[in-house]
Amino acid sequence: MKIIIEPFKIKSVEPLRFTSREEREAILKQAGYNLFNIQAEDVLIDLLTDSGTSAMSAHQWGGMIEGDEAYAGSKSFSRLEQTVRDLTGFRHIIPTHQGRAAEKILFNLVGGEGRIVPNNTHFDTTRANVEMSGAEALDLPIADGLDPTLIADFKGNMDLEALDSLLEKEGPERIPLVMLTVTNNANAGQPVSMANIRQTAEICRAHDIPFFLDACRFAENAYFIKLREPGYANKTAREIAQEMFSYADGCTMSGKKDGLVNMGGFLAVNDDQLAGRARNILIVTEGFPTYGGLAGHDLEAFARGLDEVLAEDYLKYRIRSVAYLGEHIAALGAPIFQPPGGHAIYIDAKAFLPHIPPHEYPGQALACELYLVGGIRSCEIGSVMFGKTDSQSAQFKPAPLEMVRLAIPRRVYTKSHIDYVVECIESVVRKRDEIKGMRITYEPPVLRHFTAQFEIL
Repeated sequence: MKIIIEPFKIKSVEPLRFTSREEREAILKQAGYNLFNIQAEDVLIDLLTDSGTSAMSAHQWGGMIEGDEAYAGSKSFSRLEQTVRDLTGFRHIIPTHQGRAAEKILFNLVGGEGRIVPNNTHFDTTRANVEMSGAEALDLPIADGLDPTLIADFKGNMDLEALDSLLEKEGPERIPLVMLTVTNNANAGQPVSMANIRQTAEICRAHDIPFFLDACRFAENAYFIKLREPGYANKTAREIAQEMFSYADGCTMSGKKDGLVNMGGFLAVNDDQLAGRARNILIVTEGFPTYGGLAGHDLEAFARGLDEVLAEDYLKYRIRSVAYLGEHIAALGAPIFQPPGGHAIYIDAKAFLPHIPPHEYPGQALACELYLVGGIRSCEIGSVMFGKTDSQSAQFKPAPLEMVRLAIPRRVYTKSHIDYVVECIESVVRKRDEIKGMRITYEPPVLRHFTAQFEIL
C-alpha cells in the first residue's frame, strides 16, 4: 500500500489549547523570545524535542502498575537489566534518571584537564559534560555531513582518517575513549553506517582506546542500516542493533528517545573497574544501583519500551512519517538538511534567512516566527546552541550549521497535525524576507540555549 498508517490506535487523548497571534506575541515576549521558557499549555504543536515526549503504550502503562518499588533488588530493575544485556551484550548495566546523568558519571571518571574526547558530533549535554570535566570535546564529522543539500545515505559517519590521525598523535594518555553518536543528532539526525561503526571500533582497538556509543536513537539508526546498507535488508532491526553494540566497549543512553519512556537512561560497560567506580558515584548522586534515580514503574516501562521500539512496523512508520514532513516543506521552498533524518526535520536557517548573519541567530529568529504564525514550538540548533565568543579576542565563532529542528515526538501526533505544520511553514516561507535577527540579552555560562533571553533587532 502507498499509505503508511500509524501502527497503533489512540486510547487516550489530551485536549489542545488554541491561542491567537496576539496572545502568542505577548507570550513570546514574556518568555524573552526563548521557546524553552513558554508554558506547554501555550503551545499547539510541540516539536521542541523528541526526548521524553513519547506516548507510552498500553503494555507500558500496564507494566507501570506492576512496577516493583523496592529500594534494593527491584524485580523491575532485573527486567531492565536483562533486556539491556540481551540487546547490547554489555556486562554492567547502571541505571540513571536520564542520559545526561550517565554522561556526567562517565566523564567525571575519564575526563579531566588535557584530555580529548572525539565524537562524530557531540550533542549539547554530551559536550557540556565533557567540557565541565576539563576535557576537550572534539567533533570529527565527515565532510559530506556538513553539506545540507547533499543526498547521501550515511552523513552521520565519523571521519575515520581524522580519527586515526588524532589517536596516533595523542594516544591513550590524552584520549580516554572515543564516542560515536547514533543517529547523529547535532548533524541533523543523520545515521551512521555499520561499516563506519565497525571501522571506528577497529581504529580504537589498534590504539588501545575504549569505544563507546551514544545510543539514544539506536533503533532508528539500525533501521536506516536495514534500508540503506548492502547486506542488511534481510536482517531484523534487533539483529542489526545487536551487531552495532557488539563493536563497542560501552554506551550511554537516554531512554527518553528510543526507550519510548518519559524518564530514564543508563550507562552500560564491560570494564569491571570502571563499573565499580561508576556505581560509587551513582549511589552518591542518583541512587542505589538497582534503581539509579528511577521509580520501579519507570524501570518497568523502560524495559518494555526497548522491546517495542524494535518492532519493524513501528520503525517503518516512524522513519516514513518524519520524511513526509521534510518532503512537503522542501517542496514549498523551505530548505531542509537532506536527506530527512530519523527523529526530526532540520530546516537550514542560514539558507532560509540569508539576510540574517550567524551572529544575529537566524535559527532563533525562525523558531520564534514559527511559534508566532502557528503556535509551533521548535528548537534552534545553531550558533545559540554551539556558537562561541573567544574570551580574549572577543571574536564570534559561529556554529558549522544554522538549523531549526522540528523533533517529532513518538506516537503523539497524527498526519493532520503534521499537515498543519506544513501549512504554517508555507506561511513563513511567504514572509521570510520580513523576519529580523536577534540579540542575546542574557546568557548563563553553560548550555545557554536553555535559559538565554533575546530581543528582536
